[in-house]
Amino acid sequence: MTDLAIANWMTTDVVTVHLDTTLPEAHELMTKHKIRRLPVVNDARELVGMVTLGDLREARPSSATSLNVWELNYLLAKLRISDFMSRTLITIAPETSVVEAARLMLAHKISGLPVVDAHGTLCGIITETDLFRVMVEKLGAK
Repeated sequence: MTDLAIANWMTTDVVTVHLDTTLPEAHELMTKHKIRRLPVVNDARELVGMVTLGDLREARPSSATSLNVWELNYLLAKLRISDFMSRTLITIAPETSVVEAARLMLAHKISGLPVVDAHGTLCGIITETDLFRVMVEKLGAK
């Protein structure tokens, strides 16, 4: 494995959610950890979906709703991640190069890739921030 392998640059302490996580819980996690995407895993930590901040925003009702705040909060608490997560996943293996990760992210217009092993188990995430860190550390002035 080269020093440009994703395994050397990915975030391994990944904040995740499960299929039954509610929309407010997911939004709270994103806000608390200052992240824009959450991998969705099952009990075996296998990746089953992804949810982004954009997905959460789209799932919220229109501001033109006639519901009061209590009714709205009640309904939002009923929404589960499984209702609006993306099940079409673009993943990458830990031994893949950061260059290939960048190519995939550019080609699919995404800002992060879940990193999974041969069994589909989530082992990390590589984001545009991680790629910037590679550039600074590898190309920056010493």
